Amino acid sequence: MNEIEIGRGKRGRRACTFDDIAIVPSRRTRDPEEVSVAWQIDAYRFELPVVAAPMDSVMSPSSAVDLGRLGGLGVLDLEGLWTRYEDPQPLLDEITELDPQTATRRMQEIYTAEIQPDLIVSRIEQIRQAGVTTAAALSPQRTQEFWKVVVDAGVDLFVIRGTTVSAEHVSGRAEPLNLKRFIYELDVPVIVGGCATYTAALHLMRTGAAGVLVGFGGGSTLTTRATLGIQAPMATAIADVAAARRDYMDESGGRYVHVIADGSVSTSGTIAKAVACGADAVMLGTALARAWEAPGKGFHWGPESHHPLVPRGERLRIEQVASLQEVLFGPGRTADGTTNLIGALKRSMATTGYSDLKEFQRVEVVVSPHPHA
Repeated sequence: MNEIEIGRGKRGRRACTFDDIAIVPSRRTRDPEEVSVAWQIDAYRFELPVVAAPMDSVMSPSSAVDLGRLGGLGVLDLEGLWTRYEDPQPLLDEITELDPQTATRRMQEIYTAEIQPDLIVSRIEQIRQAGVTTAAALSPQRTQEFWKVVVDAGVDLFVIRGTTVSAEHVSGRAEPLNLKRFIYELDVPVIVGGCATYTAALHLMRTGAAGVLVGFGGGSTLTTRATLGIQAPMATAIADVAAARRDYMDESGGRYVHVIADGSVSTSGTIAKAVACGADAVMLGTALARAWEAPGKGFHWGPESHHPLVPRGERLRIEQVASLQEVLFGPGRTADGTTNLIGALKRSMATTGYSDLKEFQRVEVVVSPHPHA
């Protein structure tokens, strides 16, 4: 354990971001065309290890369908504009035009509209009718209120996503969500997170979750370090949670819980590093918000950006670089890792001699900090 002394009364463990590590080639290489990036969670197989972040700037029902048809998994935010308004397009357009000084306040106003259960049903049905795997997300605070509507609507995968989700939430004001009982009684697989430590992940795995989200999500849009003082260096967080997965497999007699990196994964190089640290898949926000089809139309924001009491995110201006097809499969038009994400991942795996994602998790990495520009 590499700890450093912060002061006489406090020590801290040194942790690594993706910028602090690099993947090392081995003695073997292979043809990129012979590399598989498919993965499977519960009964659902995907050709791409890509899960779209449930953010209004990234996922609409139609973009979830588009991603599903390309081999990934789109996750719709059931607390977003699509379940609050029959036609959210005018509001999406308004958000892209807001002055930066007033954007947070106006977004808080827009998101005060009530969530409508009938819209939850219709949005899920729209995705289901397209024949792709249907996934939708609620925060832990809203799960007890709307879970039955979601399950009855026919969702395939249920995502419980928050900045930090624990298996033991303590509250004196209301009965908290009992994750273990909830997941046990549910008829669909659950992905839950975020978490960033070995202990927190192990507790979430013991609830029966099919997958855990590592990180706090919304990496590029979050200001959590500035507002709460909280941050999770992702390379270390993923490696810690992967260790929890290994130990939970021994504890449970072989039950495998999937690890999904959620945060600070926005280029092809960080996708490769996330898998190298132990992730089975990555949850992408900014990377997919760069696609022309993204609802944000050049802007990117998450639910933290319009929190009614403690906003800890920003609405960011980002460059839309290509179609969703080109973002995922190329051809790449720039050398910055924003297009042909899957082609680059396959090439990284091939360059180091690995043929599938599980093998690639064993690749050698070194601590090699990259100076920020």
